[in-house]
Amino acid sequence: MEQIRVALQASDPLSHAGLASYLQSRPDLILVRSAERADAKVLVVSCDRLTSEVVAMLRRSAAEFSTPVVLVTGEITENELLTAVECRVVAILPRAAVTADRLAHSVLAAANGGGVMPPNLVGELLKHIERLQRDVLTPNGLNASGLTPREIDVLRLMADGLDTNEIAGELCYSERTVKNVIYGVTHRLKLRNRSHAVAYALRAGMI
Repeated sequence: MEQIRVALQASDPLSHAGLASYLQSRPDLILVRSAERADAKVLVVSCDRLTSEVVAMLRRSAAEFSTPVVLVTGEITENELLTAVECRVVAILPRAAVTADRLAHSVLAAANGGGVMPPNLVGELLKHIERLQRDVLTPNGLNASGLTPREIDVLRLMADGLDTNEIAGELCYSERTVKNVIYGVTHRLKLRNRSHAVAYALRAGMI
């Protein structure tokens, strides 16, 4: 059985002791000391509210370790939710509803690239994505992937094995236009080359 290393940070000693007890009761989780935080696969953070100090800590953690975070909190607003997601928070547990099983489920989900959110928070995120699509992406000719329809067309044809000249003929563009589109995508998304761009688009479900 693979054991997942978990770091814990809590705003008060009582919460720390309670959450540590929950984590240590699971044989598939290992609670690491603060000095070993860099080795943790998941970070559990407990706080009453997402204060500026907590956000600053989460930002530092995201920048330094890029570790997914399970947030145990008493209350969170829509704006705070978006900030939390930006700081690598992938699971949120209301403090009043935390149990050993729920905490372990959230940690395991985070470790495996998933997430856990209360239904009302999922609804808030979906509403925000809808507003982002309506107010930012659509007016600029982009979709949720951050790509224009033209870029998606070029990537799709690249995935089918067409070269620049063939893509230009298929889409009735000049070869220069196709090259500019490919350069724009690879530069903006920090991709190495055409193959990397196609692989990235396929994995992300863009094409």
